[in-house]
Amino acid sequence: MSTIAERIQTIQENIAAACRRCGREPDQIQIVVVTKNASLAAIQEVIRLGCTDLGENRVQHLKPIADEIDAFLKEQAGNPAFPKKVRWHMIGHLQRNKVKQTLQVCDYIHSVDTLRLAEEINTAAAKLDHHPNVLLQVNCSEEPQKYGAPVGAAIHLAEQIASMPNLRLIGLMTMAPLTMNKEVVRACFARCREIFEEIRAENIGGAKFKHLSMGMSQDYEIAVEEGATILRIGSAIFA
Repeated sequence: MSTIAERIQTIQENIAAACRRCGREPDQIQIVVVTKNASLAAIQEVIRLGCTDLGENRVQHLKPIADEIDAFLKEQAGNPAFPKKVRWHMIGHLQRNKVKQTLQVCDYIHSVDTLRLAEEINTAAAKLDHHPNVLLQVNCSEEPQKYGAPVGAAIHLAEQIASMPNLRLIGLMTMAPLTMNKEVVRACFARCREIFEEIRAENIGGAKFKHLSMGMSQDYEIAVEEGATILRIGSAIFA
C-alpha cells in the first residue's frame, strides 16, 4: 500500500470513528481532496484510489492542473482503475474578475461570500448556460482576517443567492480558527450548523440545500461530529 493510500485509509477510519460517536453514517461524508502543493503524480494517485472530487483554492493553478488531469484521464480511457472525469471544487477566495475562468472548470464553488460575487457568478453562468453548485461562506469564527459573510447577514444573503436563476445554493461553508483549542473549533462549526438549520427551516434553497462544508486536515473529526457533509482535506493526504 502506498503512503497516500495509507493516509486516506487512516482518514476514512477516523471519519468512521467520529460518525460512531455522533450516530452518523460514513457514507454521509464526502471528501474533497485539496490539491494545493500536491504533485501531478500524487493527484493521479488519489484519483486511482477513488477520490474524484478535487479542490483548489487558487484560480491561477486551477485551470493548468485541471487540464493536466483531463489529459491524463483521456490517456487512461478504457482503464477501469480510473474514472472518465473528476469534479473540481473552488474552495478558496474568489475574485469577481476570475469567475468566468473558474466556471469553465468547476462544478462547485464553496466560497461565495458577498452579494456582488454571487451576482457575477450568476451572470457569467447564464452566458455559459451553466448552473454551478454554490455554497455560502460564513465567517463563523468572526476573525477579521477571514473571508466570509458576517453571521448576522448569512440568512438574508442565502435568500438572495437562492433567488438567482443560474445558481444552485446547496449549503454553507466555514473555516475554523487555527488553534489547538478544540472547544473553540467546535463552537465555530456548531454556529455554522445552527445557521444552516435556520436557513433550512425557512426552506431557503429547497431540497438541494443540504451540505455543510466544514473541516480540514487538522479538524475534520470535530467537523464530522458537528454535522459536516463535505470535508476539505489536503495536507493530511499529501504531507
